Amino acid sequence: MRNFRLLVLALVLSFSGQGNAQTAAEIVANYLEAIGGEENLLKVQGIKMKGELNAQGMKIPMETVTMKDGRMYAQIEFQGKKIKQLFTDGTKVWMFNMMAQAVEEMPADETKMILEEFRDFPNPFLNYKDKGYTIELMGTETQEGTECFKLKLTKKPHTIKGEVVPNISFYYFETDTFVPILTEAEVPTGPAKGQLMKTPLSDYQEVDGLYFPFTTEIQGMTMTFTSIIINPEVEDADFAKSVEAEKTPAIKN
Repeated sequence: MRNFRLLVLALVLSFSGQGNAQTAAEIVANYLEAIGGEENLLKVQGIKMKGELNAQGMKIPMETVTMKDGRMYAQIEFQGKKIKQLFTDGTKVWMFNMMAQAVEEMPADETKMILEEFRDFPNPFLNYKDKGYTIELMGTETQEGTECFKLKLTKKPHTIKGEVVPNISFYYFETDTFVPILTEAEVPTGPAKGQLMKTPLSDYQEVDGLYFPFTTEIQGMTMTFTSIIINPEVEDADFAKSVEAEKTPAIKN
C-alpha cells in the first residue's frame, strides 16, 4: 500500500519531467524529501521500534531502540524471557551468546565497526558529503517487478583483524516514489563473510511526519513492525551491561 504523500510526489515528478535523467545527488535529495525532509530528520534523537520477527514460521516479539548518541539495543522475547541480543552504551558493544547463555563483549575491531554504523543514525544519506561518503548512480534495474534507480554508497572502510574491508552498499530506489525497496551489502565479518546480504523494504508508513518501512527481511527472517516511536524516553541503564542485562529493564514510551 502506497502512502498518499509518496503518490503525490510521484505525480508531481512525472509532470515536471524530473523522473528522467536523474543524477545520484538528485535521487538522494528526492529520497530525503519523500521520507519527511532533512530538517525533520535532524530533529530525531532516537527511534524505538516494536514488532515481530518471523523465523521459519516461529513468531518472536522484538524491540529495538537506537539513539543519536550511539546507544542502541535489540531485544527479543523468547520462551517468556526478554533477551537483549545486542546492545551498546555508545562505547562498548555486548551480545547475548545463546549457546553459553551469557552476555559477552564484542571484540574491539567489531565494536568499532558497529559503533561507526550506528553513528549514521538516523539515515546514512543525511549529510553524506560531510561524512566523507560518495554516491554513484549505477543505472536503472528492475527489482521486485519495479523499475529502480541503482545507487552505490561508499563509506569509510572498516579494519577487521588487521584487514581493510570495503564498506559499500547498493540501494534500489523506486523511480516513481524515490524510496528504496531493496538494499544489498557484503557481510564484512563472521561465518557469512563475503556473502551478499539483501534487505527488502516495504509497507512505508508515516510516523510524526517521517516515513519508515514497516516490513523488512534479513537473511530469510521477516521483521514486521507494529509501532515506531520517535524520540522515546530512555534511561542509561537500558543500554548498560549488568549481571541481569538479559532480563531487560522496562523502557518508558
